[in-house]
Amino acid sequence: MPAHTKSAKCNSEIAVIGIDIGKNVFHLIGVDSCGAIVLKRKLSRSQLESFLANLPPCLIGMEACVGAHHLSRRLIALGHNARLMPAKYVKAFLKGHKNDYRDAEAIAEAVQRPTMRFVATKTAEQLDLQALHRVRARLVSERTAVVNEIRAFLLERGVAVAKGSWRLRRALPDILAAHTSALSPRMLRTVEALATDWRRLDERVNEVSGEIEALAQRDTPCQRLMTVPGIGPLISSATVATIGWRRYVRQGPRFRRLARHRAKTIINRRPHHPRQDLQARKHIFAHFVRTSRPSGADKAGELGALRPQGLDRSSGAQAASQQAGHRARQ
Repeated sequence: MPAHTKSAKCNSEIAVIGIDIGKNVFHLIGVDSCGAIVLKRKLSRSQLESFLANLPPCLIGMEACVGAHHLSRRLIALGHNARLMPAKYVKAFLKGHKNDYRDAEAIAEAVQRPTMRFVATKTAEQLDLQALHRVRARLVSERTAVVNEIRAFLLERGVAVAKGSWRLRRALPDILAAHTSALSPRMLRTVEALATDWRRLDERVNEVSGEIEALAQRDTPCQRLMTVPGIGPLISSATVATIGWRRYVRQGPRFRRLARHRAKTIINRRPHHPRQDLQARKHIFAHFVRTSRPSGADKAGELGALRPQGLDRSSGAQAASQQAGHRARQ
């Protein structure tokens, strides 16, 4: 084949597309197998899917942001190889001053790197779990703010309550009944209204927590994670929603060792503290997610080939017996 014919064929077919995601407008840059730009388009959200449906299957890169997982699932259904990347990894490939087309070009360049770390496309079930956890975290934060506000108002009137929401919950009825001289009528009404908000937030937190626990009990990966000592429905569902099933299978043995190590060093430090177990499990999960390395190079057959060693019930029982033996020796 003549050289000019080969070059023309090389520059005529789109091999890689980089998409700069927006709310209503998307910028596309397409390159061929030689790296030359052969496509430069700006499309609305309604035009994007129909445009990509008429293209032959190709590699499509996007930054992992809001709406990226939904679009990635739709493109995969159309036959494309959609990959998501953290935005901080794409920044190194940006050339010149920042604009939407140059962002898309940087994405198209970054998605071709063999050492790039990709974000796994989340399923709809994972996004549901993630949404519930974010709602619960917001409610818990609001409840903490209400508790701190009540404690601050009481302290300004000379009524001090020890640290801990459960102490304030237990002491608040007696405070409102016995300190009528210290609290003005307006302050009494304010504190009572805040206490009503506190009860409402408690009900919402319990409602969302119950929904998360019900989903975790029906999910197989969550059930396997809950066999790890110190891991319950909240942490197991947050793990599956954040890192996905495949990475959980690969990181299973290391996660079990980490959980056992952290539980031994942190939980036993203050075994009678009512919040110590929850704090330890949060620390375990945060450390595991922070040290895990995302990878998008999973193959379709890896899920069946990899077995979650260390996360079955026998391993969980073995870990518990080892901990019991260690405490007995101490």
